[in-house]
Amino acid sequence: MPALCLNFKIHEPYLFRRYTVFDMGQNSIYEDDDRNGDAMIRAARQCYLPANDVLLRCLRQYKDFAVSFSISGVALDMFEQYAPEVIESFQALAETGRVEFTAETYTHSLAFLYSREEFVRQVKEQCARVKALFGKKPISFKNTDCIYNNDLAAALQQLGFKTVLAEGAEHVLGWRSANYVYTPASAPKMALLLRNIDLSHDVGIRFGDHSWDQWPLTADKFASWCHAQADNADVISILHDYHIFGLRHRAETGIHDFLAALPGAILADKRFHFVTPSEATKKYKPVGKVDVPQFMSWDEQGSDLTAWLGSDMQKDAIHALYALAERVRVCADKGLLRDYERLQTADHFHNMSTKWFSSDGPEDRPNPFGNPYDAYITFMNVLADFELRLHAVEEAALKKSAPRKSSSKKAKATPKVSV
Repeated sequence: MPALCLNFKIHEPYLFRRYTVFDMGQNSIYEDDDRNGDAMIRAARQCYLPANDVLLRCLRQYKDFAVSFSISGVALDMFEQYAPEVIESFQALAETGRVEFTAETYTHSLAFLYSREEFVRQVKEQCARVKALFGKKPISFKNTDCIYNNDLAAALQQLGFKTVLAEGAEHVLGWRSANYVYTPASAPKMALLLRNIDLSHDVGIRFGDHSWDQWPLTADKFASWCHAQADNADVISILHDYHIFGLRHRAETGIHDFLAALPGAILADKRFHFVTPSEATKKYKPVGKVDVPQFMSWDEQGSDLTAWLGSDMQKDAIHALYALAERVRVCADKGLLRDYERLQTADHFHNMSTKWFSSDGPEDRPNPFGNPYDAYITFMNVLADFELRLHAVEEAALKKSAPRKSSSKKAKATPKVSV
């Protein structure tokens, strides 16, 4: 029986304010609280709350329906700060018992590429937060925007994960289909689920494209495409940004109606059902090994890392950031530790991409800066101020730990004079 595995990225970054050289050493407030609050409330009203309401009704109506989410820790921080009702809506989904929350890095970062210690720390932090909020520790993993290679799989196996999700890139699969469970070449005890790119893009990208020859896309039409692959599929993995439900594709496009009708349309074919990533791993045996020596991602223009690391500005910024990792790790200042985490959010480097800027980026995740150069300058100004604060904390720690010297010499005894 073939299955559909739905997994959605849920991530909201903290946006920088215009931070200039005149702020350095004077003001260490880096984030734009007003913009962050407005963006979060808008996302909650247009996307998270209505889409979660649709999914909750589907989960109650269809016993063979299931879904999974990859939620960054900073998204949970944003929900808690600006829209706590969103967390409550995800908790209601979790209570159905048919929703899985996969692990990722806490700040949706590129930490694995630059600091394995920081990567492990962030993954453990995100897992603890997910367990505290939703009751279960994640056993499946999806890295930031499906960034993956053999080394990542090996590291995840050591951390105890059972399943990893990644991009079904053609240059990796060759003649093989993404619609099966595989084993990572470097992690024989793990299962690898690969995204069906075409079907994911049909909903995530082409749904609102009036020039597409298949527009408008209905749930029945999409289900028929899935059903047509039944004879050559075990698991069809549909992975995308949850923003597609109300932000990238607005409510007036019918996207919420599409989501509501999808489970019934898929389950109309009795051969089909839905699974979470961990269920897919238990139900289906791997059909082969997949070797991914070079990093890949779900970036639409090459499945590589150039959206985050394709320019000298991006590389300079991220190298400067992770050069501070060891110094920050021994720091006990909670404010510095929090800021260092948020500085690692991949969106900061995405905003510096000339490749990304030239295509204007998705409407639901616009570049908050006028151009990638402003994004780079702002980030480097923030990082310079952060390093000043780090140095001040280090100096204070040195002074505190330095041995104290006697403030005065021992007074000499005054000789007694006999009269």
